[in-house]
Amino acid sequence: MTFKHVFISWKYPSILLCGIGISNFGAWVYFIALNLIILDMTNSALAVAGLYIVKPMASLFTNVWAGSVIDRINKRNLMVALDLFRTVFLALLPTISSIWVIYSVVFVINMAGTMFVTTSRSYITKLIPVEQRKRFNSLRSLIDSGAFLIGPAIAGILFLIGTPVLAIYMNAAALLLSGIITLFMPNLEKGHSFEQSDRYLSWTIMKKDWGIVLNFSRKFSYIMLIYFFFSCMVVMETAIDSQEAAFAKAVLLLSDSDYGFLVSIAGAGIIAGAIVNAVSISKVQISYLIGLGSLFVSIGYMIFAFSTSFTIAAIGFFIIAFSLAFANTGFQTFYQNNIPVEIMGRVGSIFGLLEALLIIMTTAIVGISAHFISIRFVVISGSVIMFALSILLSMLSMKTSKSRYYHIGNVEANAEEKR
Repeated sequence: MTFKHVFISWKYPSILLCGIGISNFGAWVYFIALNLIILDMTNSALAVAGLYIVKPMASLFTNVWAGSVIDRINKRNLMVALDLFRTVFLALLPTISSIWVIYSVVFVINMAGTMFVTTSRSYITKLIPVEQRKRFNSLRSLIDSGAFLIGPAIAGILFLIGTPVLAIYMNAAALLLSGIITLFMPNLEKGHSFEQSDRYLSWTIMKKDWGIVLNFSRKFSYIMLIYFFFSCMVVMETAIDSQEAAFAKAVLLLSDSDYGFLVSIAGAGIIAGAIVNAVSISKVQISYLIGLGSLFVSIGYMIFAFSTSFTIAAIGFFIIAFSLAFANTGFQTFYQNNIPVEIMGRVGSIFGLLEALLIIMTTAIVGISAHFISIRFVVISGSVIMFALSILLSMLSMKTSKSRYYHIGNVEANAEEKR
């Protein structure tokens, strides 16, 4: 393959990765800055905790109807509009003095963010050829990992030379830049005629769309089973992570500096896993990325849950962080290859709604149980449940009889069958 051919085939994917990277770095800066602004305004940890509730609540409210909209309008134009929409509302945040108005604006920003994630998934699937998806997703994982590590560092530098308000404005500028970059992407649906009868959202249209997703789920139960089990893994990760700091300090008796070092080790694991994933991605099957990646994530949580010292906890943290890149790359590629792009928005929104509900309920159960029973018991129980889920997911994904769902050569044939 010549350099010219590589340049042409990766021109737009590279531009898209650049836009995603800028947006992700900005998101971390915004997240940290907003926490500090709320804390400074209220001097209340509870008020800061409220920010963590706003995001899943926004997902619940949005995912009920968003997929019906996303699948019926131009994806690139919607992505640009959502970036500009978030830019405007972010720029308004520093001018607001009421905590409840801030929560409302953050709720709206998260609604737009939820829509953007689902829309971009559909657009990426349309843009990236089947044979490039694994590589693209591995590079995206690397960028996400870089944002996780470098984003907070950028925020810290901005706080040294300015204030959290400056950081908020910087994120607004990053989203504006991301929107401009997206404008240079190809308009894949230019001239596409969307059905006029379905242009206006109604209860009838939403019921019809839920029926379409339900029928697809029944017909292709294996695909949706993989989706469901992976979502359950995400739910358990989120619930256990909510007790991570309390476990480290109350059970392992770590100091603040020790816990900070533990998080740094996880950051090193994320970068190491993302690099190894990006380098070796062409040699690893999608089914192994999902199955073994998820299994090792759960093993990492098990090690952390049963740890009695900093060293053992650090090993668990590193394994979790290292394995996440493989699991996420495998799942994203599986999703893109097996969900028809025509209904991808609706499938993603409806199953995202289910995932958000499970996250809220499970996190609440874990938090209450940790308070009334014990943190150690809850973290161990959650890790055991996750380990059981990962075993089932591994067995399902690496089942020889289901290899056609993972083999690139069969993707196009499978896509025709799903239509």
